Amino acid sequence: MPIKLPENLPAFDVLSREGVMVMSDDRASRQDIRTLRIGLLNLMPKKIQTENQFARLVGATPLQIEFSLIRMSEHETKNTAAEHMAEFYRPFNEVKASGEKFDGLIITGAPIEHLPFDEVTYWTELTEVFDWCKTHVHSTFGVCWGGMAMIYHLHGVQKHILDHKAFGCVRHSNCAPASPLLRGFSDDLVMPVSRWTEMRREEIEAVDGLKILLNSKETGPALVEDAANRAIYIFNHFEYDSGTLKEEYDRDVAAGKPINVPENYYPDNDPTKAPLNRWRSHAHLLYGNWINEIYQTTPYSLDDIGNA
Repeated sequence: MPIKLPENLPAFDVLSREGVMVMSDDRASRQDIRTLRIGLLNLMPKKIQTENQFARLVGATPLQIEFSLIRMSEHETKNTAAEHMAEFYRPFNEVKASGEKFDGLIITGAPIEHLPFDEVTYWTELTEVFDWCKTHVHSTFGVCWGGMAMIYHLHGVQKHILDHKAFGCVRHSNCAPASPLLRGFSDDLVMPVSRWTEMRREEIEAVDGLKILLNSKETGPALVEDAANRAIYIFNHFEYDSGTLKEEYDRDVAAGKPINVPENYYPDNDPTKAPLNRWRSHAHLLYGNWINEIYQTTPYSLDDIGNA
């Protein structure tokens, strides 16, 4: 939660520059409080696991959150019971037709990295989602392939196929310590990476308005802010549970696929040992900061979202 301080108090400017959550008396007096509407457009095969991961992060806040699950309209999932999908998910075309708006929307990744974007079966509808977000979502959070797809659609930044899987707990540098999204972040941190593609720093930096917040010398940009579109893109997986990389590794080993032991994950890089979670605190910081920024900037009336 933000700290309320008089605007003329020296600490107000000092803390603001340091990225601390501060709110003026005037702003606090004019701010009403209501439930925040956060949507999850879930493109992952294991729907329930992904729901749990994001709900855990979004729900770790003193604010009241209404969490809505959304799916692509025509795409049928093969890994989650139809009853679960029918009971808890709404197709995007129904959400769009209703005219409703959201304070925040998370768009997950999908295991289709090797496909060109326009060969994805639901690509046309997904681009509708990206465009709809501009007028119906206050802040959009694209994750892994979802973030790559959104930055490509909005800015033409391409993904590039790697010759080996980027896989493990990779060190990242904090490129924007004063960013409200990185409040409380260390200068150096670890984040789970699991992908066959990459986004390149020079191509992102060539686009006006895109700002890299977290970067790795090994795997490139990880978190990018797109202020004009009220969006952020993360190409890695803060939401992963402690055992998610292990599940992926064990699955590929069992299938006989070429896969390296995820780096900096198992003690002594020994997959017979229990993995260590080195990213949980920063995961909660990032999603908590995102929710806080939404809380401080979203219109009180949902109808006003997208009208500014």
